[in-house]
Amino acid sequence: MPGAARELRLGFALAAFSAVGYSLKAIFIKLAYPYGVDAITLLTLRMALALPAFLGIALAARAKPIGLTASGWLRLTGMGLLGYYGASILDFVGLQYISAGLERLILFTYPTLTILIGVFWHGKPFRRQEALAMLLCYGGIGLAFAHDLKLGDADAVLIGGSFVFASSVCYALYLSGSERLIARLGAQRFTALAMLVSTAGVFLHFLFARPLASLVQPWPVYGWSFAMAVVSTVLPVFALGEAIRRIGAGRTALASMLGPLLTIFFGWWWLDEAISLEQMAGAGLVIAGIVAASRR
Repeated sequence: MPGAARELRLGFALAAFSAVGYSLKAIFIKLAYPYGVDAITLLTLRMALALPAFLGIALAARAKPIGLTASGWLRLTGMGLLGYYGASILDFVGLQYISAGLERLILFTYPTLTILIGVFWHGKPFRRQEALAMLLCYGGIGLAFAHDLKLGDADAVLIGGSFVFASSVCYALYLSGSERLIARLGAQRFTALAMLVSTAGVFLHFLFARPLASLVQPWPVYGWSFAMAVVSTVLPVFALGEAIRRIGAGRTALASMLGPLLTIFFGWWWLDEAISLEQMAGAGLVIAGIVAASRR
C-alpha cells in the first residue's frame, strides 16, 4: 500500500524533525548566554517571538465555543503556568550551571515522574515494569552526573541539576493535569491557550524583575531567540501533532528517543562539550527506562 507507506515515512520524518527541534533548544540557550543575557530576559524574547503563531491558532478557533467553566479556566491557567512558564524558567536557569547533554537527560525523566503522580495522586497501580523504568532512568542520570562532576564545579552541577529536575516535575504535573482539558479542547487549541497564559506569566515576571531596557540585547541574542522560538517551539509543536495523527502516539514516542542523543551530539559539535563512555551509557539507560515506562 504505497499511500500507507508514504504516510508512515512522513510521520516518522515529522517525529524526528520534532525531536531535532526540541533537542536544539538547550544548544540555542547555551549559545546566547555568553552575550550576557539572563534567563528571564531570554525566555521573554523566546515567548514574544513565538506568540504570534499561537495567538493565530487561538484566533482561528474562536468561532468554536470554548465552553469552559470558571474552574476549567482556572485549571487551564494553572496548567499553562506550570508547563510553559514554570518548567521553562527553571530549565533556563539550570542551563546556566550544567551542560546541554545533562539537561536533556534530566528533562527526559518526565514520563517516570508522570507515572509517580498517577500512583500517588490518582491511585493507579505501580507495576514492576515501571519500577524497572525508574531504576534505569535514574541510574542513567547518575552516570551522566558523574560525567559532569569530573568536568566542572560539583556545586554548580548539583544546583543546575536541581533546577532542571524541578523543571521536569513541573512538566510532568502539566501533562498529568492537562488530559481532560486536551480531550475537551483538542491538543492544538489547548496548547495555544496554554501558551498564551504562560506568555502572560513570563511577561509579568520580566516586568517585575527587569527594566524594559534589558530587552536591548546584542544581535546574536535576538538571532538565537528567534531560532528557539521557531525551530524549538512553534515548528516542533505542529510537527509532533501531525506525527501523532499519522503514525500514533507510540511510534512518535519511539522517534522522540533520539532527543537526548541528539542534544549530546549537538553539544559536542557546537559547544565543545566533552563526550564520555559514562555519558553515553547514561543516555542509553535513560532511553531504555523511557521505553520500559512507555510499554503500557
